[in-house]
This record gives sequence, C-alpha cells and structure tokens, in this order.
Amino acid sequence: MNKIIFAAALLGWMLTGCTGNGQTKTDNDMTTLQLTQEWDKTFPKSDKVDHRKVTFRNRYGIELAADMYTPKNAKGKLAAIAVTGPFGAVKEQSSGLYAQHMAERGFLTIAFDPSFTGESGGEPRRMASPDINTEDFLAAVDFLSVQDNVDPERIGIIGICGFGGMGVNAAALDPRIKATVASTMYDMSKVNVEGYFASEDTPAQRMEKRKAIAAQRTEDYKSGTYKRAGGVIDPLPDDAPWFVKDYHAYYKTPRGYHKRSGNSNDGWNVIGCQSFMNQPLLAWAQEIYFSEYAFERMTGRHVEGVSAVEGNKELMIIPGASHVDLYDDVAGVIPYDKIESFFKANLK
Repeated sequence: MNKIIFAAALLGWMLTGCTGNGQTKTDNDMTTLQLTQEWDKTFPKSDKVDHRKVTFRNRYGIELAADMYTPKNAKGKLAAIAVTGPFGAVKEQSSGLYAQHMAERGFLTIAFDPSFTGESGGEPRRMASPDINTEDFLAAVDFLSVQDNVDPERIGIIGICGFGGMGVNAAALDPRIKATVASTMYDMSKVNVEGYFASEDTPAQRMEKRKAIAAQRTEDYKSGTYKRAGGVIDPLPDDAPWFVKDYHAYYKTPRGYHKRSGNSNDGWNVIGCQSFMNQPLLAWAQEIYFSEYAFERMTGRHVEGVSAVEGNKELMIIPGASHVDLYDDVAGVIPYDKIESFFKANLK
C-alpha cells in the first residue's frame, strides 16, 4: 500500500540539539509514570477540543506519555494522527500545538514524548536512538489503532524537526501509516555524520567525533553519570550564528521554554546521539520519501527553494520562513489548511 508524504519544508537550514509532578493517570491504571494533570503547555488550551493524558508502551517495554486531543462532540470513528518533535522538545511545545490544531479540524490526535524524554519512561534520561525513536511512532500507531473511536485504516503521523526523519522512517516500515507530514524536517543521521551545513564532513573530522564520544563513554562509566551536552546556549553571545539566535528565541524565552524540555535546559547526553553516526535513517525511504535532496536523487531534476509534486508525494516550501517559524504560531506560517487537506485527502 502506498504511503503519502507531505514535507512542509523551509528555505535555508535545519536544526538543534544532539520530570514533572502530579497525579498518575492512564487508561488501564497500570502506569508507572507521574503525569502532570494541570495545563502546562506553551500554547493556550482550545475550547474546541477535549484533552486528557494517556500512556502506551513500545515494543521495548518503555511506557510513553501522551496528550490526547479529541474534537468536542465528535461522533463515530475518526481519522487519527500521532505527533512528536522537535528533537529535544516535549509534547507541551510544538507537537502539542500541532495536535491541538489538527483536533480542532476533526482529527483525533495524540502528541507524545519520545522514549527517555519528558514525561515518558526509559532510563537513562536524554538518550536518543534511531531504532527506539522510530519504534515510538509505531507504538503510537499501535495505541491509536485499538481505540474505539478511531478508524484503524485512517491513521497518519506528523514528525517535526529531527522527528520528521524518524516519522518518515516509521512510514517506510509500517503500512498502517497512510499519510505522513514531516515539518521542517532534518535527517538526524545525516546531521550527526556531516555536522550542520556539512561543517564536519570529512573522514578526519568524523574520526575525531568518534574518539571524543568514545572518551566520554569511558568518563561516564567511571563517574556513574552521563554528562549533558547542554541545551540551547544561554546567555546568547553577540556573535552567535543566526540559527542559534532563532533557537534561543523559542527555547529560552517565555515563547517556548518548558521545564521538561532538553533544548530549553541542559540538553541531550553527550553520548546520546552516538548511534546515528553509523545507523542511517531512510535507507529504504526512497520508496516513499520526498524532500529537496531526495527529489533530485529520485528524478534527476534539481529542485531548490520551490514546491514540487511527484506522484503521491509533495514538497511544500514556505518562502522566507526560518526553521523555528514552523514550531509555533508566532510567525503565522504553519500551513494548517494544507496539512488538513492533505490528511483528509489521504486518510479516507
């Protein structure tokens, strides 16, 4: 069965970054997670949807925490969407905003914290894994597919930022995923191997990174703790690159700061992204995947800074937008109408 990819991409660059208190609550009363019940999102609560906390487990036994958003007065079985990202963020930030907007438009949605982050389980904290984080999407589909008010034949996903790549990877694996949006996507394996803007893209530079991570593993083992890489730098130096300033404007200000967000605080573990350096995502995603660099590889036609359509795949460019402009509604450029029409056309 064909998957359908809609890439809400940006001109320019791609991204960042290598538990709450409250009552315990879940559908089956078997959760071990402590889930905050008060509204603690970075965006206002909508009066058009119902909201509750839910949990589910992935195939590694890690329990994931999610916010479920359901259209008020919804009847029958609904199309459903699972959302996560950005990489290093939590569900109270961008993913929850996307999920709430999509619920306002008639979809049942969940925004979830990936393994080892936010309110989700998994130890040690702030680790990332190309396998486990892809599995997190598949587990979200497991959960949605058995809900009484969800049509299991109409499930889609949204991955934001680094989780756009993980979402596309999940869609390449699982035919239950009928439509995928990768918003302001980047490929975590590519950026870990090459560095930002291919700034570390030589064999010698990659070897130095391998040596540094290996040395840090030894130090972590000696100390019995994991050194954190640090989140978005703060205070912001005057000579910080423009994209760092962009991150700071979201993660380190009231606009997007959240106490459980790695990017807002002390970041991933230094060794947290090691596996991405030799476990490339999207190895088979040419069967479904679509972006500027993938489009050229698939068709031989160079595309730069323009939207394009190829079969059931669509690349959408937001002219003049920065990466972080697609994190929230401040710039007003997230194409919710287009995302809605894409899902409604393909989740039927």
